[in-house]
Amino acid sequence: MTESNITANLKVRHLSLIVALADHGTTHRAADALNMTQSTASKMLRDVEHILAATLFERVPRGLKLTPLGAFAVSNARLQLSRLHRFSEDFQALQAGGYGTLSIGAITGAAPDFVAQAVAEIKQRRPQLTVYFHGETSDAILDQLEAGRLDLAVGRFSAARHPLIFSFESLAEERLVVVSRTGHPIMHKSASNLADLARCIWALQPLSNPSRKVLDEAFDRAGVDRPIDTIECSSILLILNLVQFSDAVALLPDAIVSAHRRAGIFQALPIRPEIRLPGFGLVTRRREALGEAAHEFREILRDLATRRTQTHDLNELGS
Repeated sequence: MTESNITANLKVRHLSLIVALADHGTTHRAADALNMTQSTASKMLRDVEHILAATLFERVPRGLKLTPLGAFAVSNARLQLSRLHRFSEDFQALQAGGYGTLSIGAITGAAPDFVAQAVAEIKQRRPQLTVYFHGETSDAILDQLEAGRLDLAVGRFSAARHPLIFSFESLAEERLVVVSRTGHPIMHKSASNLADLARCIWALQPLSNPSRKVLDEAFDRAGVDRPIDTIECSSILLILNLVQFSDAVALLPDAIVSAHRRAGIFQALPIRPEIRLPGFGLVTRRREALGEAAHEFREILRDLATRRTQTHDLNELGS
């Protein structure tokens, strides 16, 4: 089957079917999800495999198992269906007199000020643009970007395959601080290093989170046992509440806790050496042009990054 025949004969319903089969594991459940008969689903699968001249699923006792080529096909089918969904949303928005949509993902350390400022600026320029703003961890937002559910993301690579499928453009540093509630007993002990905090309660992000990784590495470098009195939590909001209403301490992006510090709710502990993360940046899909709104948003992010760098350099000269 030639490439032209594949593109000419493969239909949207074929893509929907193989994704449903991958998600549900059996022809019966996939057919129910797509509101078709099992015999129709089975015939469509045979048609797809004939068009592609490849076996996409192995028939196993418990249902269907993706072959390597099947996994590749399903991954791309998800991307194409997501793009079609986004096209439908944008087309309907434009048809209704709007200005389309822009879907952005951002890590929590960049979302509160850096990306929020860029969103505010593009909304000033395009008041009727519908913006979807997803704040998540890097691995979560890059999964969404790969699936085509986002136009672009602000984060950092978190898997070995990411440099192969995404482009990265550095934007800014993400400063981390160790914080406690104001009045925490540790404040009276002049804590200045991780050894002073080893016996504290720690509110920790999951092991897969980059800030958790650099914290664990910092304890290891300092020759200090990692904390054992811990609460692991994937929700930044819950971690903020734990720090505010208990004796837990946490390592969090300064952008997240700056408002709490200004309000006198949190205090930053003067831990040295500082615990640092690699800078975050603009992440886009390789070999894929950005839409008009996404292109403009990228330029706004670049301008913000330039202004921040200039301000930082002036501050350094002043000090």
